[in-house]
Amino acid sequence: MNNRYGKLASHVYNLDKYIGKSFGDVEFYRSRLSECTGAILEPAVGNGRLLIPLLEAGLQVVGFDASQEMLDYCRLESEARSLSPNLSRQTFETFAYDERFEAVIIPAGSFQLITDYAAAVGTLQRFFDHLTPNGRLIVDVDPIGSFLGDASSIRQWSTTDGDLVTLTAHRVETNYVAQTTISHLRYDRWAAGQLVASELEFFSLRWWGVEEFALALRAVGFDDVTVSGNYEYGRAPKRDDQTITFEARRRS
Repeated sequence: MNNRYGKLASHVYNLDKYIGKSFGDVEFYRSRLSECTGAILEPAVGNGRLLIPLLEAGLQVVGFDASQEMLDYCRLESEARSLSPNLSRQTFETFAYDERFEAVIIPAGSFQLITDYAAAVGTLQRFFDHLTPNGRLIVDVDPIGSFLGDASSIRQWSTTDGDLVTLTAHRVETNYVAQTTISHLRYDRWAAGQLVASELEFFSLRWWGVEEFALALRAVGFDDVTVSGNYEYGRAPKRDDQTITFEARRRS
């Protein structure tokens, strides 16, 4: 199953992208949302790496994720800080809320998990429909170059109980027409030199051109599209930027 974020994958995510770790995005989103007085939605909330600091800053953030394991980490991390956010298990394609939001935020390239173009545009429409008039959508995407780097990598982490967790990644397909990549991710947990758990996931992503994504936003009704590089609001992306952020507004 693609992009499942199962037990070991979620454990590694929580080890690697722990609460308090920022790539510049925590500060950026906190600044861009500082004047929000209404509810904010974070799809693909993960372990709460961004949601929790925003809650601690006094913002009203609601989150959903397709992975129950990720939601479990988010709840655990929230409870440890005496927070009780509204979390639910939903997907990009089918999420629904009765309320409308002052902002919808998708940091860290999570939107790229939607690999079908029509489904991605449909999800942008759902974001638009869930915003209040004058509400904003803020989305991070990775530049195309990040998809075409090293095809294989091995990383490792130590757990709190002394075990070793390794991640071996191999990019096995690059489709230049569909603008997608597929990687095989193998997660292994080792205790005293013995393999005690293993998990294989197929990880699919879609890349977007800058003008392509801006056009998609406008096509579903957004305007006032601002594109920023490396979390410097209003500064046009440069060739070596690691992150490109789009901010767009629903006027009515």
